[in-house]
Amino acid sequence: MKIAVSGKGGVGKTTFSALLIRTLNEQGKHVLAIDADPDANLGAALGIADAARITPISEMKDLIFERTEARPGSIGGFFKLNPKVDDLPDALSTKFENIKFMRLGGVKKGGSGCICPESTLLKALVTHIVLARDEVVVMDMEAGIEHLGRATAQAVDKLLIVVEPGRRSIDTAGHIKKLASEISLKHLAVIGNKVRGDKDMAFLKNHLAGFDILGFLPYDEALIEADLKGVSPFCVNSSAKAQVEQIILRLQAP
Repeated sequence: MKIAVSGKGGVGKTTFSALLIRTLNEQGKHVLAIDADPDANLGAALGIADAARITPISEMKDLIFERTEARPGSIGGFFKLNPKVDDLPDALSTKFENIKFMRLGGVKKGGSGCICPESTLLKALVTHIVLARDEVVVMDMEAGIEHLGRATAQAVDKLLIVVEPGRRSIDTAGHIKKLASEISLKHLAVIGNKVRGDKDMAFLKNHLAGFDILGFLPYDEALIEADLKGVSPFCVNSSAKAQVEQIILRLQAP
């Protein structure tokens, strides 16, 4: 099962990703957890000690030069477009129980895009992870699908868009859906988060009529406190955990 998670900043995307990964881990699954959002803190949300000190792959200049034969930060010129990456998930991941955790980091880009050694290595790595790895993969993406190419996207089992009851969150979901359609990523679903009751559920159902809604997570002070204290949301008593278990069952359904 290969899952990508996206959504507007602040909707609880990383909290949901952490709950999903830790629940799969508790169920005995081997999970490759990918932090593909430069502004996210998935490692800390998983409960990995000193996660912030893990160097993102996009900042590993010597590794990028070794694999692409070009210095990071350079644009244009000649470099390998298909660098060796199959050894990186095992070599560069931090282990936590059945979880392997990797930080991809971001690529500083100007104009409309970046054809550079960093982005080339990251996209090759994500392609390998999605197409060739045999463990469960969960990728916490930025509010978009920057790291996914067409071939990779078609192999993702599901792109989960986390939304909260609010117009901007709904608009972002529509934007992500449009980006996904451009690379033929057709398996999309929505997770409603920070839901306070029936009124919020009705709002999301009404404004997301064209989406498959997999489930709703409650607005929970315990999850907010966990974030403030730097504790994994999986380690607090919240009904969200039971909801995530139901979401996993729906994801596994034929």
